[in-house]
Amino acid sequence: MRKNLNSAEGTEALVCQVRLPLSTATISTVTRLIRAHLKKIGSRWRGLPAGRIAVIVLAVLRHDQRLVDMAGDNDISASTVRRRMLEVTGLLAARAERLDRALKRIIRKGGHVVFLDGTLVRTRRRTGADTRRNYSGKHKSHGLLFLGITDTRGRLIWVSAARPGRPSEVMTARHNDITRRLRETGLGAIADLGFTGLDDDPDDPVIITGFKAARTKPLTPTKKQVNKLIAAEHAACEHAFAHLKNWRILTKLRLDARHATTLLRALLVLANLEVTR
Repeated sequence: MRKNLNSAEGTEALVCQVRLPLSTATISTVTRLIRAHLKKIGSRWRGLPAGRIAVIVLAVLRHDQRLVDMAGDNDISASTVRRRMLEVTGLLAARAERLDRALKRIIRKGGHVVFLDGTLVRTRRRTGADTRRNYSGKHKSHGLLFLGITDTRGRLIWVSAARPGRPSEVMTARHNDITRRLRETGLGAIADLGFTGLDDDPDDPVIITGFKAARTKPLTPTKKQVNKLIAAEHAACEHAFAHLKNWRILTKLRLDARHATTLLRALLVLANLEVTR
């Protein structure tokens, strides 16, 4: 039996438009970044204007649109869409503050406490040695682990570089030397029970995590009340991560760790633009 490899008759290229729920300020900011970058590198011509490139990249980030679909709608190739996405995310990530500068800014504004939390961004299962390194036993899935610090207003001010999903949040925090940096700046941090044991100085703790119940030693009513108070305050950090994960490209990443770090820091900038508009 011969296979028919010809296209069906009457097929046409149809375009499906998707609403982009972003503020005009966010689109304008991304457009200005692209124009300034093109002027800096001396690029006199692009297939699309800066504003159109900004809308395409934001649509990919917000709705996780397939690159092929966005390319066909704008008469460009999928590889061009990917290059523009990596270019724009690099420009946005450069505006994200690093940890020391973000903590010093909190001090200048009169802050004394920040919130520390971690999140796992799911990725596709990789073959080879990366499979075991990226598998999180806690979440029962493959992913990359990120740490985030939030101020008391619920604004995410810093995200760490991507780490494999297998290590715990405590190991990732020690890799980033969070305790020492908080102590040097004079800030305290409130974290969930996943960071228990991170601060090794019981006389002068800078990270408050609450109390864990043991099998033979249940929590007292006072300790339960303390855990409830800490959880209520720590909810601001959960809200900040929720704003970050509104960008659906984080549903399941298809990037390596280096590009994933750039992407998260770019989305940090975009999420703060949307929250503070």
